[in-house]
Amino acid sequence: MEMALKDMGLDSSMVAAIYDMLDVMDDTSESKPQHPSRAYIRDTKAMKATPADIIEYPKAYHFVLDMPGLKSDQIRVHLEDGNLLVVSGERRREKEKEKEKEKEDGVKYIRMERRFGKMLKKFILPENANKEKICATYQDGVLSVVVEKSPPPEPKKPKVIEVKIGQHEGGGGGGEASQEVRTEGSQGPADTEKDGQEPTKTQ
Repeated sequence: MEMALKDMGLDSSMVAAIYDMLDVMDDTSESKPQHPSRAYIRDTKAMKATPADIIEYPKAYHFVLDMPGLKSDQIRVHLEDGNLLVVSGERRREKEKEKEKEKEDGVKYIRMERRFGKMLKKFILPENANKEKICATYQDGVLSVVVEKSPPPEPKKPKVIEVKIGQHEGGGGGGEASQEVRTEGSQGPADTEKDGQEPTKTQ
């Protein structure tokens, strides 16, 4: 780029001045803060203004939120990113036609303290939360969301291997040697008396 500027007939001092201007512009663009969007600001205010309680029971998690002035069909409960529980709703003011009618009748607000606008709350569910078993009930301006817990994994039992008695295979008869066992006081086959007769004596 410097050679191109010199080819245009600019001297070194002018080229240096142009580079300084470009550096200042880069520094200004980098240091300029990025302002959050209106949607982000609105959601942040809504989350701060929506009170909630979280209660852990042995078999479930309970999320209790105050959302007065809404109907059940104006409340949305859903999951995002697998484990982010999002509860939202919006309470609107009266319609413009009703306001115009109030002006015609000479009616005006003296004080407005009730809260209107968006209600929002986000909860990161624990790992043992069962995402398939979530229910929500709404009564008297209070929303209750129940998330059941997944059962704990069963401990793995050690595998028992049966030890069998094996016979040694090979030569040499392969079987056990038979042994003749005599009881004490017994006689051999040649000495056995037959029918009370004396044993035969060989000459």
